[in-house]
Amino acid sequence: MVNVAILGFGTVGSGVAQVLAENSAEIAAGAGEAVQMKYIVDVRDFPDSPFGKLVTHDFAVVEQDPEVQVVVETIGGCGVALAFTRRALEAGKHVVTSNKQLVAEHGRELLALAKEKGVNYFFEASVGGGIPLLRPLFNDLSGNKILAIKGIVNGTTNYILTAMQNRELELDAALKEAQALGYAEANPESDMNGMDAVRKACILANLSWGRELKPEQVSVIGIQNVQLQDVRNAQAAGGALKLLAWLSKADDGQIYAFVEPHVVMGSSMLCHVDEAYNAVIITGNAVGDALFFGTGAGSIPTASAVVGDVVDAVRHLSAPRGIGWTEEPVLLGDPDTLVSRWYLRSGSEYTVTEPCSASQLPPAEVRYRVLD
Repeated sequence: MVNVAILGFGTVGSGVAQVLAENSAEIAAGAGEAVQMKYIVDVRDFPDSPFGKLVTHDFAVVEQDPEVQVVVETIGGCGVALAFTRRALEAGKHVVTSNKQLVAEHGRELLALAKEKGVNYFFEASVGGGIPLLRPLFNDLSGNKILAIKGIVNGTTNYILTAMQNRELELDAALKEAQALGYAEANPESDMNGMDAVRKACILANLSWGRELKPEQVSVIGIQNVQLQDVRNAQAAGGALKLLAWLSKADDGQIYAFVEPHVVMGSSMLCHVDEAYNAVIITGNAVGDALFFGTGAGSIPTASAVVGDVVDAVRHLSAPRGIGWTEEPVLLGDPDTLVSRWYLRSGSEYTVTEPCSASQLPPAEVRYRVLD
């Protein structure tokens, strides 16, 4: 029997508890032994929850209990979550998280600490929600040189852009609809300004190329200034407006990393990914293009990925996986030097250019890259 503690009982934490309880037989079969929740750490009480009796307000109870071998962190952010993660690893406990900000900003340190203590730090759910993405990247595609990663990694913005395209909603109305449906937070800033996608891009880059790309190094343009006329124009041109994370590695070792709205043409699989779905195309020199598609957020889909990591941690209680990346900085390339077609708009007129770099473009009110 392996005992698990869940830190944070919000959307993801409650989903993890539900999946652990409902799928206990399948989880035991996959892990090789039974997995049991022993504690839930939260500042609140949950008297109406079937798991309410497991709640403790004191993380030290978990930290000092030798029977707890796996800790699931779903608190979010880099405050208490970082402190508790460090303490859990220091105590020799395996840690699983869905916290993309923590992994993007402190992943190298936490992976190094896990390795030092002989435990695992897993974070499959930090990118792509329920989509199996990171484990295939560092396992199944490890025989490849990763050349590029492009994708829709934020379901909130994809839902908003889809609503604007399909139902002719202005940006503010589409955002309010996304909030009402639970796809967007009350404060949607990190989604709208692209930072959520940036953090996920950093995690993908770091696993792909083994060096630390930091969020502040990624060029970013969010969707907060997208206008309905540009969504309409993209559709009229045979495409759709999508917020993409773009990562590529050139032959000279330079890495290009940016998050921007793109006009994605109908010839690309990403053009047809709508609503709150995510899709990522990983290009390897041996495999070619591999598409990963599915639900990128939500309580149960994200919990699916978290529990998958719990199972992996139980399988490797005494044999840590040892993944990580170095502190060596990446050699960054300037995204504006990349050649692509461009969507340009001035006033009510728009055009799609021939392939060129950004420096060759004429002045325009709005410019977006075109992905064919």
